[in-house]
Amino acid sequence: MSKTIELINDKIKNKKARVVTADEMTRIVRETGPERAAEKVDVVTTGTFGAMCSSGAWLNFGHSDPPIRMNKVFLNDVEAYTGVAAVDAYIGATQASETQGIRYGGAHVIEDLVGRMPVILKASSRGTDCYPRKRIVTEITLDDLNQAVLSNPRNAYQRYNAASNTSDQTLFTYMGKLLPRCGNINFSGAGELSPLMNDPDFRTIGIGTKIFLGGGIGHVIGSGTQHSPENGFATLMVQGDLKGMSGEFLRAAVFHGYGCTLYVGIGVPIPVLDAEVARASGVADSEIFVSVIDYSVPSRRRPTLRKASYAELKSGSVELNGRRVRTSPLSSFRVARLIAGILKQWIETGAFLLSPAAEPLSLKGAAGPMVQKTPHRGRPSSGGRPVLSGQDFMAWDESVCHSCGACLSICPSGVFSRDEDWMIGADVSLCSECLQCENVCPVGAIRLRESPPHHRARSKGKIRMEENPI
Repeated sequence: MSKTIELINDKIKNKKARVVTADEMTRIVRETGPERAAEKVDVVTTGTFGAMCSSGAWLNFGHSDPPIRMNKVFLNDVEAYTGVAAVDAYIGATQASETQGIRYGGAHVIEDLVGRMPVILKASSRGTDCYPRKRIVTEITLDDLNQAVLSNPRNAYQRYNAASNTSDQTLFTYMGKLLPRCGNINFSGAGELSPLMNDPDFRTIGIGTKIFLGGGIGHVIGSGTQHSPENGFATLMVQGDLKGMSGEFLRAAVFHGYGCTLYVGIGVPIPVLDAEVARASGVADSEIFVSVIDYSVPSRRRPTLRKASYAELKSGSVELNGRRVRTSPLSSFRVARLIAGILKQWIETGAFLLSPAAEPLSLKGAAGPMVQKTPHRGRPSSGGRPVLSGQDFMAWDESVCHSCGACLSICPSGVFSRDEDWMIGADVSLCSECLQCENVCPVGAIRLRESPPHHRARSKGKIRMEENPI
C-alpha cells in the first residue's frame, strides 16, 4: 500500500494519525515487518540535539535616528558580520568575544537573546550622506528586533565519526577531551533517532520540509554545506524564526581548548508513504556504523582505528586493540528523545501539519579538501549555584547539565552515571580528585575547587560589559 502526504495531513487534522518516535518505529518494524508497519504508522518523528558549530542568526536592528550604516557591530563584545545592509548582521555561533575570549561567543549571544536577556549593541560606521551617524551604543532584547532568524548552513549530520587519541598527550578538540593512549572514545549524533538516518534516500526530506527547530518551527532550506550522502554524511541547511524558539533547545557551550559552539535541537517528521519508507525509518543503532578516528594525527586524512556501531558506542565501552575503552556521547540522547516526543505530540494534536518538499535533496554532494594554490604574480590573492554533597572539592550542578554525557568516559572513579533514559547523574562523594573531568563539561555543570568555571558569569538584570572601542 501507499499513502500521500495530503492523506496523512487529513488524518492529522482529524486527530486520527498514528504517530510514533523513531526508536518506537525500530521495534515495530522488527516485530511486524515493514509492510505491516507502513499500514499501522502514518508518521515517524526523529530528533537530534548536539553541538552544531555551523549555526548563527540573522538580526535586523531597525534604523536609528539619525540613521547609521553599520560597518562594525559587536553584541556583548562579540563581532557580527555586517557586509550585507545598513542594519542587518549575522552572528556566528563560534565567534569569540573580544574581551572574554572563548568563554563567551556568538552562541552565548543567541542563547541570551532567546532567554530575553538584554544584549549590548555597539556599532560604528564611516558615515555617509544618507547614513551620517558614525557610532551607536544601545541595549537590545530579542523583542526589540524587527527580525531574528536562526540560519544554519550545516546541521543534523546523518552520522559523525567517533574520536580517540593514540598519542601520549591529552588533546582538546571539537570532539571533546581525548585522553592519551586511547583512554576514551567520544562520539556524536543521535543514531537511530537521527533525522537523515531515517530517510537516507531523501524520499520525504527536502527543500521546504517543515521541522522542529530550537523548540519552534523551522524549515529545511537545502542540503547543508559539506553534504556528502554517498559517504553517509548528509547534512541539512535549516532556518526558522528565533523569536519562537526556546533556550531549552538552543544551548551555548564551550569545548575547552577549542571554542564556542551551539547545541541545536532538530526534529524532522517522516511521513510513512510506503513499506520502503517504513523499512528505512526502522533503522536500528546496531545497523549504523561509524569510524573511530585517531585525532592525534595532524592531517585531514586521519587513520581509522576500527568501525563501531551506535549500539556498541552507546553501551559505554568498545573493544580497541584488545582492551575495553570507555565511550562518551557529545550529543544528548535524552533531549533527542524529548524532541521526537514533543514533535509526536504536536502532530497527534493537529498542531503540526506535514509539508511536502518543493524539491528533493541531492543524492550527491561535495566535502573535498580546500584547493591550495600559489597565487599568480600580479593577481590579487584572496585575501545556578552548585549543590555540594558533603565534599568541597567537586560540585555538579544538575540545573545546568543537559545530559550530553561528555563526562561519562573521563572519570575513573565512576562519579558520573546515566539511567536508561540517558539522564546523567553524579555522586560527587566518589570523587578521587584526579582532575580528569576538569573543563570537560561544555556547559560548566562540573565545578572543581581548583578550577574556576569556564562558563560565563552574569550579573542580575543587565550584563556588565567592559568598554570596547570600535
